[in-house]
Amino acid sequence: MLTPSSREFQFTEQDFEKIRKKIYDYAGIALSPTKHDMVYGRLAKRLRALNLRTFNEYLQVLERGDQREFELFTNSLTTNLTSFFRESHHFPILLDLLKANRGAGTLNLWCSASSTGEEPYSMAITACEAFDTLRPPVRIIATDLDTNVLDVAKQGIYSGDEVQKLDPIRVRRFFDKQPDGRYQMKQELRDMIAFRRLNLVEASWSLRGPLDGIFCRNVMIYFDKPTQLKILQRFAPLLKPEGLLFVGHSENLYHAAEHFKLRGKTVYELAKR
Repeated sequence: MLTPSSREFQFTEQDFEKIRKKIYDYAGIALSPTKHDMVYGRLAKRLRALNLRTFNEYLQVLERGDQREFELFTNSLTTNLTSFFRESHHFPILLDLLKANRGAGTLNLWCSASSTGEEPYSMAITACEAFDTLRPPVRIIATDLDTNVLDVAKQGIYSGDEVQKLDPIRVRRFFDKQPDGRYQMKQELRDMIAFRRLNLVEASWSLRGPLDGIFCRNVMIYFDKPTQLKILQRFAPLLKPEGLLFVGHSENLYHAAEHFKLRGKTVYELAKR
């Protein structure tokens, strides 16, 4: 743990509490009181970039309403751990959902925490496999609060290490190997996905239902229960009666039983169908 005397920048308890309040008010993220060092380490980079001496000076920059800096502030404090087919038990369920609705026109999915794109591209691969074509009748909206990771996701380019755990057949079918040894998602899959910035706690969202499925995995853990419930209440009317909500392995929706009931392992359906 860093001690105050060993820190490059002055960082008081008051600074930390102001930062906690700002990220909660803006993004609904409830930072634990134990996250002092994490906050310091991530935001110290912004202070260096702006040639500031203290966190109080940095907070003054945010108070002046610099929207670009506020965006960078938010990007710094969000976590983007992801991988292809993470929590793999969800994808056979998604596959069955898509197959069951073949012939029903265009199917619509929402990935509400896109990060660098591995999750929505895993959804796109599953859609291609469900319809046995690179151009299935499926549209995916992929959103994230962090603009940096969205830029990466739109490119759909990944290192060999990032794709090495995939079945080689999937790699050959869905990726184009680049001259530098990296892999890019095929154009058809990139065309299937619309990447957008979206803040789940904003008053209005830039998407509409009805949706066949929503992936909101390992996101709710960053929100307190009242914020979780508000978001879940907004998810419910976006889903079709037979639509499914996929959440993370450590998340449960017991406090939203009025809206969702458990269908299977971390997969929920509407309570009122």
